[in-house]
Amino acid sequence: MITEDQTAVIEFLSSPGAHAGEAVERIDTHASIVFLAGQRAWKLKRAVRYDYLDFSTAARRKAMCEAEVRINRRTAPMLYLGVVPVTREADGRLALGGAGAPLDWLVEMVRFDQQGLFDRLAGRQALSIDLMRALATEIVRFHAAADVRRDRGGKAAMAWVIDGNADGFGEQGAGILDPALCRDVTAASHAELARHGALLDARRGAGKVRQCHGDLHLRNIVLIDNRPVLFDAIEFNDDIACIDVLYDAAFLWMDLWRRDLPRHANTVWNVYLNESGDFDGVPLLPLLLSCRAAVRAKTSASAARLMDDGPRKAEMEDLARRYLTMAADLLRPPAPVLIAIGGLSGSGKSSVALALAPSIGAVPGALVVRSDEVRKQLAGVSSLQRLGPEGYSAEMSMRVYDEVADRARRVVHGGHSVIADAVFARAVDRARIEEMASRADVPFLGIWLDAPRNVLVERVSRRERDASDADAAVVSSQFEQDTGPLTWVRIDASGSIDEVVQRVKAIVQERLGQRIVATPLG
Repeated sequence: MITEDQTAVIEFLSSPGAHAGEAVERIDTHASIVFLAGQRAWKLKRAVRYDYLDFSTAARRKAMCEAEVRINRRTAPMLYLGVVPVTREADGRLALGGAGAPLDWLVEMVRFDQQGLFDRLAGRQALSIDLMRALATEIVRFHAAADVRRDRGGKAAMAWVIDGNADGFGEQGAGILDPALCRDVTAASHAELARHGALLDARRGAGKVRQCHGDLHLRNIVLIDNRPVLFDAIEFNDDIACIDVLYDAAFLWMDLWRRDLPRHANTVWNVYLNESGDFDGVPLLPLLLSCRAAVRAKTSASAARLMDDGPRKAEMEDLARRYLTMAADLLRPPAPVLIAIGGLSGSGKSSVALALAPSIGAVPGALVVRSDEVRKQLAGVSSLQRLGPEGYSAEMSMRVYDEVADRARRVVHGGHSVIADAVFARAVDRARIEEMASRADVPFLGIWLDAPRNVLVERVSRRERDASDADAAVVSSQFEQDTGPLTWVRIDASGSIDEVVQRVKAIVQERLGQRIVATPLG
């Protein structure tokens, strides 16, 4: 509800006279108005109070402006300059940061090119996979540095989200969302919460609940100096911002998936999980993703109610219904499978695994556990740093394959599919991963990629910025190894990667019949 009349302040900020004659562009949301003028953006918080947000007084708005600057300087210090008052001068005129009495308060920001917003980049198909890797690394870094909040999160916090969604379905969604499906989503969410509530509480105790972003979707990420920058984090409600780190990241995975960008979602998921090592949180993913989709179903229905009849209103109503369907589908993930892809260096294992992963298992696709990356992590070096002979000793190689199998075990036990990517030249290494799948009682498929020596040598010679240290000499030495009897499906990998991927997909479909259940929203 509106609590104060801000008409005079809004008219002042809308005028070029307030900005040294610069033209003004205005952006309205339900909670704020942003005025873009010259090289600055000025954000005015609306005088409103909702059940989750209180900007009802000027003093409250000042405090929230200060909180917004403080919180967002964690990730975007180059954008957030400070808090500035709108003042009433002695002659009655309004001024930005004048000497008179403050009437209201603004967040002062550096204006950036709106075309650099990630939702706009996605809209014109300009989001590269390399950019997704950089984004995932940035989120891992941000979460690792964020303040731990053991006073929030856990099972009770997720129950609050589910109940809030249910209330929104009944209020904002009335006449838009299918009541039966709303009830199904709510019931299934509570059932999933009952199964995993202890894990949520344990993660809170382990410091996995932190002062996160809270609204981590593509519209709140911008490309600045060729790197992704997170901005506009939630400052007004700790129940929304102080959450499990996986619930924070789940918003982005869901947003990418609904935009029909499964490879992008899978890339961020893979880099995030492999760099953070947060494998024990995997069982929570269906619930966390579904809750994110359900929140968007509720808010899309609410937005539709504020619109006049017309195409845009109908579009938002349809989007709300599709989000709700997605929320339901995400709570019915397919059973996990384990696929191992082996072959000598240069056979294309990693390229095939990463191309295959988005179409395997539950959203956002299979986790790829790559031995080359595991080896570098165990050695305590970056993925691009070359290792000496000690990094490839028999003892280190045994540790690497043990770790690959252990990560795969933890993830499939959590209900998520895995693609193990390693040479698997030794029979003992193949037996270890097969035995792990058997003990975990998940379907297993082993694939061996074959290619002539000259093809492999040519491929490894072309590699740049890759975790693998293999070169022509390594390929030649691998050819001298005795692989023993190979029972895995052998595929000719001498053609293009696209051709190999299609052959592998056909084998996977034939042997496992495994496909994504929850389809992306267009």
